[in-house]
Amino acid sequence: MSTTLPTRGGAADLVSAAPPPTPSPGGRPSSEDRLHRRRGRIGLWFAMPWIVGFVLFYAAPMAASLWFSFTDFSLTSPDPIAFVGGDNWARLIRDREVIDSALVTVKFGLLSLPLTILVPLGFAWLLTAKQLWGRSIFRTLFYMPSVIPFVAAVLVFNGMLNSQTGWANRALSAVGIPGPNWLNSEVWIYPTLTLIALWGIGNAMIIFIAGINSVPADLYDAAQVDGASSWQQFRTITVPMISPVLFYNVVVALIGLFQYFLVPFVLKNGSGDPGGATFFYSMYFYRTLFRLQNMGYAATLAWMMFLVGLVVTGLLFWSARYWVHYEFGDQS
Repeated sequence: MSTTLPTRGGAADLVSAAPPPTPSPGGRPSSEDRLHRRRGRIGLWFAMPWIVGFVLFYAAPMAASLWFSFTDFSLTSPDPIAFVGGDNWARLIRDREVIDSALVTVKFGLLSLPLTILVPLGFAWLLTAKQLWGRSIFRTLFYMPSVIPFVAAVLVFNGMLNSQTGWANRALSAVGIPGPNWLNSEVWIYPTLTLIALWGIGNAMIIFIAGINSVPADLYDAAQVDGASSWQQFRTITVPMISPVLFYNVVVALIGLFQYFLVPFVLKNGSGDPGGATFFYSMYFYRTLFRLQNMGYAATLAWMMFLVGLVVTGLLFWSARYWVHYEFGDQS
């Protein structure tokens, strides 16, 4: 007599193959069936606050904004809301300001995204070195800027980088170096915004530190026996082992780029100066929504931002199968 062994998957397959509870004689559900239903209802009640909040504050507003994108809804017009079909979407494709603001966002992202990933990764690598004395102190110091209100930090940078009265240019002039016009030069504005962005890298750094500390020490010991240098260990062991953490920080940074608004708004009040270099896509959306109060076209801009972000993030998830390595080879 042959014996059939369970296929790959073990207990999970055995559980999934178990027959469902059978009803009791007479067609009435059994006590086990009633227990399953009761547990399901209890779980639903526990999830209800989140479900209600999601519907009220996410699903319903998104559905309403999608409808508004096909209307001429404007708070400045006394006329009733009228359905205009795809006029707003056709206008978006022809709108030069959409293209310009999108290019501003892309140009800033090409500079800021790599630095906001590599700099916290580098600090995390240094702050996990066993030879570093006072690692906990340095970690606290590097993380502290993240808990400071960002508006207050931006205002501090606004004063510090002022070309006339800021102490940054005064310090440079004291050693004979002419200070640049940090905030009003099209050449220096993106490095300045990137510098301000690096002020808040504490969260990403802490996540990288947690990932590096989770790498098994046996791998480093074996690499040292083979004569691998610290850089070789970082490149061939640390980076592949923390690639899921790296992937997470890249996704978060990319989403933050699409929503980049606060810093240029506080510095330039949404004017786009100098020369439109700070007129990001989110700034154009803000101006259309709150200053021009064109709700229909603003909803179209918001949905375009959502769709582009969804596609880019989806491509990033698709690419993860080639460079993100999970333990036991599970990349699902």
